[in-house]
Amino acid sequence: MPVNLQKLPHKSRSQAMQDIFVYNVVSENKTYIEIGAYKPVSKNNTYVLETALGYRGFSLELSRKWQQAWEECPERRNEICWTDALTFDYVAQCDRLGLGHHIGYLSCDIEPPTNTLAALKRVIEQGIQFDCITFEHDRSNPAFADLLPLDIESQATEFLEQHGYQVAVTDVSANRDPSYIFETWYVHGSIPWPKMTFQQWKQQYLAL
Repeated sequence: MPVNLQKLPHKSRSQAMQDIFVYNVVSENKTYIEIGAYKPVSKNNTYVLETALGYRGFSLELSRKWQQAWEECPERRNEICWTDALTFDYVAQCDRLGLGHHIGYLSCDIEPPTNTLAALKRVIEQGIQFDCITFEHDRSNPAFADLLPLDIESQATEFLEQHGYQVAVTDVSANRDPSYIFETWYVHGSIPWPKMTFQQWKQQYLAL
């Protein structure tokens, strides 16, 4: 399953090397939307993309818990919106920032996973297209065990396949705990990428 992987020339700041995946999918369209910003640096999917690779975009975060940390991180200059991802007007924001409606990367990670799915549907149904998407379904998170019968992962995959996307990497796990599976990664159907597991992807990348 050959993929033209390249070494990220910077230390990954993502929980599971999502920024490396984006670096190897997105070529010219260096833009992003980050739904669920969390901290500005640690375990952040867009820190390296913005500060080292020149990506333009914006983040959303409902909780004000991390606001001071963002305000005290001067290298994060792209906008963060302290608002609800489920009611946000993504098209208007993209238009205001001059990003267009074709964005390189979507990071989708809020809580609970039912809200992550709702946010994913909202941004896609508003007409924004992406080259790649990392979607957190929290399959192995015991805090959301009651949601397992809903199978958020399969719902997201079915929805995205209906909108022209394909699964790229399955069973994405935390770096230090391969049993903790929490994400699936997708690419637009126009991008050649063979489906593989996270462990297969890591083996190829770490062998570079």
